Amino acid sequence: MMKNWIGWWLIGVSVVHTLFALVVFHEVLLSLVRSGLFDSVGNDAMRGAVAWFLLFGIATFLAGQAMVVIEQRLGVIPRSLGFSLLVMVALGLCLMPVSGFWLAIPPVVGILRGKPARA
Repeated sequence: MMKNWIGWWLIGVSVVHTLFALVVFHEVLLSLVRSGLFDSVGNDAMRGAVAWFLLFGIATFLAGQAMVVIEQRLGVIPRSLGFSLLVMVALGLCLMPVSGFWLAIPPVVGILRGKPARA
């Protein structure tokens, strides 16, 4: 069984998520750039949703990087992070069943099935 894969999995998901945003929402993203970026979302719901979509990809990348370090240092990721990720994934799937939240289930299972981490 491959060790230390959870953080890398999340990094991969974040890359796919961000590339998806760049391809599918390129017109909206271009409109943000054309508006000068600063305060370019305003009250536009679509611009806001696309901005958060892109930012969530970046946040997932950062979380993946942190988990890579945790896995390297502790050998496993603490179950508390697994439960936190589970809550986020469950809420995401409840709100948006047709989404990429399904891609976070393998890391959740991997964390929760792993041996307990020693701090």
